[in-house]
Amino acid sequence: MFLLVGTWLNHSLSITISLFAVLLVVQVVSLLKYLHEPNNEVSEILNAIKKEDYSPEAPNQYNNATASQLHAAIGQLVKQHKAKSSDKNEEFLFFKNIVQHAGIGLIAIDAEGKVEVMNTAAKKLLQVYDIKYISELQSLSNDLVNMFFRLKTGGRDLAKLKIDGELVQLSVYAIELVLKRKVYKMITIQNINSELEEMEMEAWQNLVRVLTHEIMNSVTPISSLAATVEGDLKSRELENNALTLEADDKEDLLSAVQTIQRRSDGLIRFVRDFRNLTHIPQPNFEPIKIKDLMEEINLLLSKELIEHQIGYSSSVKPDDLTIEADKALIEQVLINLIKNAMQAFDEETNRLVQVSAYKDDKGRPVITVKDNGCGIDEEAMSRIFVPFFTTKKSGSGIGLSLSRQIMRKHKGTLTVNSQVDEGTEFIMRF
Repeated sequence: MFLLVGTWLNHSLSITISLFAVLLVVQVVSLLKYLHEPNNEVSEILNAIKKEDYSPEAPNQYNNATASQLHAAIGQLVKQHKAKSSDKNEEFLFFKNIVQHAGIGLIAIDAEGKVEVMNTAAKKLLQVYDIKYISELQSLSNDLVNMFFRLKTGGRDLAKLKIDGELVQLSVYAIELVLKRKVYKMITIQNINSELEEMEMEAWQNLVRVLTHEIMNSVTPISSLAATVEGDLKSRELENNALTLEADDKEDLLSAVQTIQRRSDGLIRFVRDFRNLTHIPQPNFEPIKIKDLMEEINLLLSKELIEHQIGYSSSVKPDDLTIEADKALIEQVLINLIKNAMQAFDEETNRLVQVSAYKDDKGRPVITVKDNGCGIDEEAMSRIFVPFFTTKKSGSGIGLSLSRQIMRKHKGTLTVNSQVDEGTEFIMRF
């Protein structure tokens, strides 16, 4: 600046301009260097992060305040990220151990059948060491592989496999999950042999108990009356090889024979019902509009409902609700449930039967039959679906058992809720 002033005062304009130009260039270069230096240091930090060799613990060797502040801020973020990553890794290992050591078999596959997860229980159950695609199980059971692909969210089925010469029955359940816009299917498999054997034994015990009760009710009076008739006939004397009876004796004998015949007919009907229970036809599946089915049943039972002074209502939501089922078999189930509801009243005056069809929260069609009758006590509830068990004087006891079997053949369920003196509701889920 002194040189500039001196040359200007001495009227050396050209020298002044030259010096000013040199100083201007020096200042511009210095300014650019000053501005560019932190950019280089920031670039070094960003490149280190990109190459994943950035260390927040590295000493601060940056001359520029901006780079130092950025280093400190990014270092703090990296430390937080590492802490969260460590927590997530621990959680991942925790849940991975849970999956691997779960007592139930777990298999996760993608849409192409690639196995993403297969825990120890599943490998042990299926007798495999390691597989990449679920199709590798076709040598074990082609039906099981098809079942894995067929089942949707909430779907369940039973599979039978022969492993090491032993028949194994598996319960299979599936649920679909989405991860990073990719659909996966989580499948659980469980050996239910022991549970089925226990349930089978319990079912047999209940059936034998009911059969014994029913048969004894018919056989005991037949045997007693036959013995009485035989004793009465032996006590009488034959005249000229002919048996003579008084009018009263004839009437008593005829009454005894008629009673024997009635009880025998009842026993024959019982055996016929038992045979029908074991010969349920396979469903012929077709699309059925529930609203049309309801209208037919309403028309069929309307006269009987009026005669018994029972209020009746039916509703279908939505109107186009459709099921894949055998119309004749499902109609048989509905008629049986509605007639049961009609017989559920004692002295109630405000008798009401309501039939409703709708979709549950899982999108499955549901039909309910509800009454406000006397309800079912706890003891009867535990045996209500046992064949030949009935609380009615004239009932055969096979209606509900038959209805449940029909629903099982439709891959559905039939359940009941009831409160004494409040009413009963039967629920058909498809």
